[in-house]
Parts: sequence; structure tokens; C-alpha cells
Amino acid sequence: MNADQPAEPEAAAPGPPPAAPRAGLSERELAVLAVERRSWPRAGAKERTIRERLGISPTRYYQLLNALLDDPRALAHDPVTVNRLRRLREERRHRR
Repeated sequence: MNADQPAEPEAAAPGPPPAAPRAGLSERELAVLAVERRSWPRAGAKERTIRERLGISPTRYYQLLNALLDDPRALAHDPVTVNRLRRLREERRHRR
């Protein structure tokens, strides 16, 4: 190859799809935020929705939710819900 000639473009390796316009959150992460955005008449309805809609246990749901609260992408996507949940989490920590 001559130094004056541009390098041949390399074939693009298959990789992850480009970032989604929804701040890069996965479908599951978006669903977790959507569940949390709703108000629930009773706890049982929320747990049933978590199992049926997301296909995970409530324990796993709350683990994912807790991680989302520290994720800047979640804050960018839904600042009202994330900030509300962060405040509640801090209040619970201070009571302990």
C-alpha cells in the first residue's frame, strides 16, 4: 500500500445496533419504568403485572429498578419518575 493512498475501509464488524432514540434503555428497562410510573390500587396488582408483563419475580424487578435509579439514561428518559423514586429511596435510607 502506498502512503499517499487512503487505506481500504475495513468491513464493519457486526455489533450492537445503534442507540435507540429512547436514551439507550432496553425494552425491559423501559417496561420497568412504565410499571413504576403507574399508580397501583394494591400491591398484589403490581406484583401480578410484574410477573405477567415482565416475566420476572418482584425481587428481580426491584433489583433492576434500584440499578435504574442510578443510571443517567433512565434519568434522561423519565426524570420525574426517577427523581421521585430516588427521593423515596433516600427517605428510607435515612429512617434505617
